Amino acid sequence: MRILGIDPGLQTTGFGVVDLDGHALRYVASGTISTTHLARGDLPARLKVLFEGIAEVRSRYTPDAAAVEIVFVNANPQSTLLLGQARGACVTALVAGALPVAEYTALQMKQAVAGYGRAGKAEVQEMVKRLLQLPGLPGKDAADALGLAITHAHAGSSMARLARAAGTARRSTGMYKAGRTY
Repeated sequence: MRILGIDPGLQTTGFGVVDLDGHALRYVASGTISTTHLARGDLPARLKVLFEGIAEVRSRYTPDAAAVEIVFVNANPQSTLLLGQARGACVTALVAGALPVAEYTALQMKQAVAGYGRAGKAEVQEMVKRLLQLPGLPGKDAADALGLAITHAHAGSSMARLARAAGTARRSTGMYKAGRTY
C-alpha cells in the first residue's frame, strides 16, 4: 500500500510518500510545495498552486490512500481561516482523484511517530529519519507529512475498523476544538 501524507500550509505545504509492505515501511519521496513566490494577498493564486501541486504529486506517485493533518484553532482566527482554505485546496486535489483521505491531528501524529504528543519539530524529524532509515533529516514540513503517512500506516486500518464497529465514525458537522463533537 502506498500512502501520501500532507502537512497543509498556505506558504509551505509538505508532502511525503511511503510504501507499506506488511509492517515494513519504505520511503518513496518527500518535499514541499511553496507559494512564497506569490504575493501574500493573492489567495486565489496561492490556493491554485497548492491544488495543482498536490494533484501533480498524486498523479506522479499514485498513492492508494492519503493522510492529512487536521487544522487546529490558532489564537488568530484569520490565520486559522487561511490555513483551512489551504487545507481545503489540498483535500480537494486528493478527492478529485478518488483518493480516500484520512485525517489526523498533530498530536496524534506526534504520539504515533515520537511516542509523545507534545514532541517538537526536531524530535519528529529525527524519528521519521530513524523509522524510514533516511540518510539525513527531512525538512520540517516534509517530516510532518511523512509522519502523517507513517501514522496512517500504523493506525489507519485499526481506527477505521474501530469506528465502524462502535458506530463512532467522525461526523462532518459539529466539529469543535480538540475534536469534540456535539
